[in-house]
Amino acid sequence: MSPQYGTLQRRLKLRHVVFIGLAYMSPFAMFDTFGIVTEATNGHVPASYIIVTIAVIFTAFSYAKMVRIYPSAGSAYTYTRKTINPGVGFLVGWAALLDYLFLPMINALLAKIYLSAEFPDVPGWVWIVGLIVVVTVLNIVGVKISASANMIMVVFQAVVAVVLVALTIKAILSDNALQFSLAPFYAMDMDTASLIGGASVLALAFLGFDAVTTLSEETVEPKKNMPRAIMWVAALGALFFITVTYFLQTLVPDLASLEQITTDTESASPHIALFIGGIIFQTIFLVGATFSVLSSGLASQTSASRLLYAMGRDGILFKRFFGYVHPRFGTPVLNILAIAVIALTALMLDLNSATSLINFGAFTAFAFVNLSVIAFHIRRKGVHFDGSTLGWITAPAIGFLINAYLWANLDPLAMTVGVVWTLIGVVYLLWITRGFRRPTPEVAFDEADGTPQRESEVELA
Repeated sequence: MSPQYGTLQRRLKLRHVVFIGLAYMSPFAMFDTFGIVTEATNGHVPASYIIVTIAVIFTAFSYAKMVRIYPSAGSAYTYTRKTINPGVGFLVGWAALLDYLFLPMINALLAKIYLSAEFPDVPGWVWIVGLIVVVTVLNIVGVKISASANMIMVVFQAVVAVVLVALTIKAILSDNALQFSLAPFYAMDMDTASLIGGASVLALAFLGFDAVTTLSEETVEPKKNMPRAIMWVAALGALFFITVTYFLQTLVPDLASLEQITTDTESASPHIALFIGGIIFQTIFLVGATFSVLSSGLASQTSASRLLYAMGRDGILFKRFFGYVHPRFGTPVLNILAIAVIALTALMLDLNSATSLINFGAFTAFAFVNLSVIAFHIRRKGVHFDGSTLGWITAPAIGFLINAYLWANLDPLAMTVGVVWTLIGVVYLLWITRGFRRPTPEVAFDEADGTPQRESEVELA
């Protein structure tokens, strides 16, 4: 099979992109972290979600600006490379690879956790391998098929979440000791440091609005639809997470209340489902959780393969492998298979080890997208753009500072792994540029539609 180096095909409409982003967010991921963050924040999970939402909203505006200008598959990697420096862009993309490459593995681990609880006699590796095979096949045959499957699964998850909220409200109203109040959002004894720490963990839930930008070259009218998709995904995700955790936190206002239901904070939500709805609803909840894992696995593998494609096409990674697009399916098949192989490391790792790797890359990408907006405005200051200094300087600067602060408060293990990974990226960059004596390999893209263009045709400030 000879390599094909064409462009990806535009097949996705706004609704497809929004549902892929929501699926990537994996709405049920909120339940995986609820018990952990309840313990860390002493019962103020919704407050931590508000903090991370503020960072996300500022950053989403920056993504919306950049995707109008560079509607290509590279996301933060492309924006930083084009506006700041190709070498810096490479390192941002390299850091972002952590969350893109390891999220499929986390979904495989979650599949084992959920399904092993329901079918304890089945070996755990069966669920890991089974999930990886299913999502790989669906992604290979075409992104639109994957998007359609995600739409069905996201709708089912939303229905289960609505039922859970209704049952939670019923349980609260039937308990005279509980009442609706602002306590989950604010209390006199709240610890700001713990809220920031909780927000650093919860950022994983918002990766969907970043991931959809990797689909720009496969989206119809990307300059119009991608900014809308980014804002819809960020807003719907924030509304969902804050609303559901408010009712859950009202039901279990602190760790002591949670421990009356279960002492296992890492898998608290299935026990809460059993507590409020019995074994039937717990079973339905676990089905929804399984759908969540499958839909997020589909979306995360899709986005990761497109990031690798962008870097391979530019010659940053090995072009003959990572820049290949299958002539029939129109998908980067070799990248999809490579990510499937990486996801198989779930057979050897536990969930805590895997999740600690994710948010380092996420906050790095978020921070540099905000910086890219500022850099672009400064470099193109002679060209008129809609908006003001507030939109091009002040707002992204605030977004950068918030993300940098959350990044600095990451778990020490995440920081260690992230720094080591970045240093490996620096060494690789030094090698491919022969100590910066050669330029970082790149291909210029037309800012209007993302099609390849000669470097001489691109106007730089």
